[in-house]
Amino acid sequence: MPLFSFEGKAPRVAEDAFVAPTATLVGDVVVESGASVWYGAVLRGDYSSVILRAGSNVQENSVLHGPPGNPTEIGRGATVAHLCVVHGAVLEDEALVANGCTVLDGAVIGAGALVAAHSLVSSGFRVRPGFLAAGSPATLKRPVAGSPAEMWVKMNPPAYAELAQRHRDGIMPVAGW
Repeated sequence: MPLFSFEGKAPRVAEDAFVAPTATLVGDVVVESGASVWYGAVLRGDYSSVILRAGSNVQENSVLHGPPGNPTEIGRGATVAHLCVVHGAVLEDEALVANGCTVLDGAVIGAGALVAAHSLVSSGFRVRPGFLAAGSPATLKRPVAGSPAEMWVKMNPPAYAELAQRHRDGIMPVAGW
């Protein structure tokens, strides 16, 4: 896995975390216990830190970065799905940002909330805990509880924790390629 120090700050990865061999971590990046960073993801902690709390996951080709003094933090069991940009924002515990979303500076995605696929969360916008937000720009739609979105919020953390361990233990380079 490509890990790079930058100006004296190096990524810190828990022993039981999974970082895919094609993910890139640069500078002040923290990956806590049981968290996972999937193939092609880039976490760049140069202007400010990028923190993945325990059991969180950042999926393929997502980019996490932040402006000076505005860290990016992904809460315990939270999910950044495929092809997302999270820039200087906070996802609270077990929040889920679905495929293709952009979450901008100072935004906060509340605990257990879900941002629908391809949504744009504007700078400083707050998604209330347990709510679904969607659109460009994203607006609050309804509570997650009792909706089809609830299944994704609840099943994603344990499913990705288990899948990360399978990848950690089971991927092997293919000879000749």
